[in-house]
Amino acid sequence: MRMKTRSKFEFTPFSRKQLQVLSWWANPDTQDREAIICDGSVRAGKTVVMSLSFIIWSMINFNGQQFGMAGKTIGSFRRNVLRPLRNMLESEGYAIHDSRSDNMLTISKNGHTNYYYIFGGKDEASQDLVQGVTLAGFFFDEAALMPQSFVNQATARCSVDGSKFWFNCNPEGPYHWFKLEWIDQLERHKAIRIHFMMEDNPSLTQSTIDRYNRMYSGVFYKRFIMGLWVLADGVVYDNFDPDTMVVDPPRDAVWEENWIGIDYGTQNATTYKLWSLYKGIWYNRGEYYYSGRETGKQKTDEQYVDDLEDFYFDNGLTRSDTTLIVDPSAASFKRSLKNRGFKVVNANNDVLTGIRFMMTQMNAGIMKWTPVSVHTIKEFNSYVWDEKAAEHGIDAVVKEHDHCMDADRYFAMKRLYKKKKKHVRLIKEGF
Repeated sequence: MRMKTRSKFEFTPFSRKQLQVLSWWANPDTQDREAIICDGSVRAGKTVVMSLSFIIWSMINFNGQQFGMAGKTIGSFRRNVLRPLRNMLESEGYAIHDSRSDNMLTISKNGHTNYYYIFGGKDEASQDLVQGVTLAGFFFDEAALMPQSFVNQATARCSVDGSKFWFNCNPEGPYHWFKLEWIDQLERHKAIRIHFMMEDNPSLTQSTIDRYNRMYSGVFYKRFIMGLWVLADGVVYDNFDPDTMVVDPPRDAVWEENWIGIDYGTQNATTYKLWSLYKGIWYNRGEYYYSGRETGKQKTDEQYVDDLEDFYFDNGLTRSDTTLIVDPSAASFKRSLKNRGFKVVNANNDVLTGIRFMMTQMNAGIMKWTPVSVHTIKEFNSYVWDEKAAEHGIDAVVKEHDHCMDADRYFAMKRLYKKKKKHVRLIKEGF
């Protein structure tokens, strides 16, 4: 029986900052520090080198100890951190046993064996997961996406002499708890901070860096490209340019696909947004908007479905060639749609991810609006960030003038959004 052999991990040269991360715990100038924080732009090579540094440090300095490693969820940690980390470690002779039922790794090399528990820090209840365990160190991936209670509980469990913390994250707002508690108080925590930019990742080509620069706009550009902890304020879609993003639909187009994003309201407005594909570009070529609050007369679910029937007729649609994307909370309306034979799928209502993703599609020229998008164009100019929420470190939008915005976001996240696989290459220089 032929045994499968794992291919050798392909390394590329480390940057100066990556080398600093790998060796800070052994460097005479920083070895007395108890924590390292790596923040900055996306795709800067932080995650891989941070997790690698954490394992090397723990395996050299400890034997028979327990450690913690966390992402926002266990699933995201396994995808984004563990997969490339395991390839690197096994390529360098580390023996790894993954007990998925216990979410624990057993890692051995050179007579040392240590145990690494994997946690998800997605909400306030997550702190209960780490209670009672004694740890010798903790690695936090996406630390800014975790509640403070979880991080506080996890760091409190690191009571073994010589314990250290690794924090990896992309920036959020300037009043975010992690910025205030850790980045602004490095000395109190005996921590060092290394700020990364994409140029600090040798595996990225200039063309890739240029592409990422084009993808983001506004607050997301400042955070994810410049790596700054800045406030989300003003108009949400500050990249909207009516001169280039509002166009006449192509003449005599044979539409390849049709999708309708639906934001349903009782007193609030209900809107249908028709998106059609032609030669790689999606056009918003149909818009329905009705507000019971503005008209003083509320419609029933059945009346809205009647209006949808007319909307189909006016735009030359059939039930077989068109899919509806509806907010999962609109349960009764969805039942009415299905009873009439419409194809219905649930929307992804991750607001911040949806906004960020839709902006990338706008910048790439993949989403275009047409002169019929009357209410949508108005909302682009009045859909704003919540200033009061921002003062408490929370990114949120004001829930006004958002009905067309929500419907378009539903479409983008359901039809266009795809999670990309990460390809990581590093070069070892003697670890």
